[in-house]
Amino acid sequence: MSESKIWGLLAQYENPAEIYHASEKVRDAGYEKWDACAPFPVHGLDKAMGAKPSKLPWAVLLIGLTGSSLMLFFESYTSGYAYPFIVGGKPLFSLPAFVPVWYEMSVLSSCLTAFFANWIMSGLPEPYHPAFASKAFERVTDDKFFIMIEAEDAKFDLEKTKALLADTGATLVEELKP
Repeated sequence: MSESKIWGLLAQYENPAEIYHASEKVRDAGYEKWDACAPFPVHGLDKAMGAKPSKLPWAVLLIGLTGSSLMLFFESYTSGYAYPFIVGGKPLFSLPAFVPVWYEMSVLSSCLTAFFANWIMSGLPEPYHPAFASKAFERVTDDKFFIMIEAEDAKFDLEKTKALLADTGATLVEELKP
């Protein structure tokens, strides 16, 4: 089977320690387009994979501050310029009166950004993945651990990558078709 007709390789591991050390070896080998899958969070696996910090917190902060600023501007504009009514002797710009809506807009814009940006940055929704065709991969939600290396990776060579995964202690190495 030629490399162009496969999506990549799937390697199965039995416990968290094995996938942790295998991830370190794959990272050290220089692969960039790969992922590790586990049935539960494995402490430190992201560091073993060499994963870069997420940009999600910065997106949430930026949009949260933008939503907050726009809401404060909107409230001050409508209260002080568009509809300048003095109610109960309060000044036209009354910051304490703006706080509840201002705060809620900050929270709402931050939460919506966290939800949708997480989906976008994660490439979701992904209704189909080549690993779903693997019978072995069905156990990823139960008790098995997996590493997938994509054939699009610059370092990918079918035989060398299979040998690397076998050397990491994989109990199964399987080719994934697109």
